[in-house]
Amino acid sequence: MERPPHLYEPAAVTAEALGPFWYLDQARTCFIGPLIYNAAHQHGAPVFLAGLYGSFGLRIRGGDWHSCRTAVIPAGVSHELDVGGQPIGVFYIEPNLDGAGALAPLVREGEALDGALIGRTGEFGLMRELWEDSASLNWASAALDDLIGFAQPRARREFDRRIARAVAAMDGPVAVETAALAADLSPSRFQHLFTEEVGVPFRRYRAWMRMRAAIAEIAAGSSFTQAAHAAGFFDQAHFNRDFRRTFGAVPSISLYRVRM
Repeated sequence: MERPPHLYEPAAVTAEALGPFWYLDQARTCFIGPLIYNAAHQHGAPVFLAGLYGSFGLRIRGGDWHSCRTAVIPAGVSHELDVGGQPIGVFYIEPNLDGAGALAPLVREGEALDGALIGRTGEFGLMRELWEDSASLNWASAALDDLIGFAQPRARREFDRRIARAVAAMDGPVAVETAALAADLSPSRFQHLFTEEVGVPFRRYRAWMRMRAAIAEIAAGSSFTQAAHAAGFFDQAHFNRDFRRTFGAVPSISLYRVRM
């Protein structure tokens, strides 16, 4: 099916005026910047999407295209994005913080769609402020605390604290036996519960952690090659392939001229 045309309002701040915004800590990853089209992909963590100045196109699991202003995509759910070159806010939370249910209150006038939640409006104002302020890295942590502080009490279900505890104890990718010990579960029970709670197998989540580590290196000033090696990729080509599989686009689209 053709992607829907004419979804976008003119941006108040042009994409050329500001480089991509990236913020990462142990529990959160936030990207804000212009995207065009991201092919089918799936993440290792749930994500909140917000169009800064207008709607974007979203397709879930190869179905019909939908126009929305906000959305929550659980981990492991395949989706495509058509943003038309406009800036979009992309906010992931890790299992040590909570699950996709904690992001759902950020979507308003929402509709369930094949495992995802799409809305005609929602909490996009903060993402716009982070994008428009060239010094926003100085206050991003507190702002994202406020965003989660608003959403978590309104979550529809409680995330399993044993899985959250295990992820919080992980210092980078670790063996499943190590993570299971932190959760006080057998490895087999841990893997089953992890997939049930997070939406992707533990092995897939470890790959997501490695990708986050590489992005953090690039955001801190490393070259793509340096970041790939530091995060445990065989080489830059390996990192590029995994990045495209994870995000549906090549890394140069969102990792050029990163704000520092």
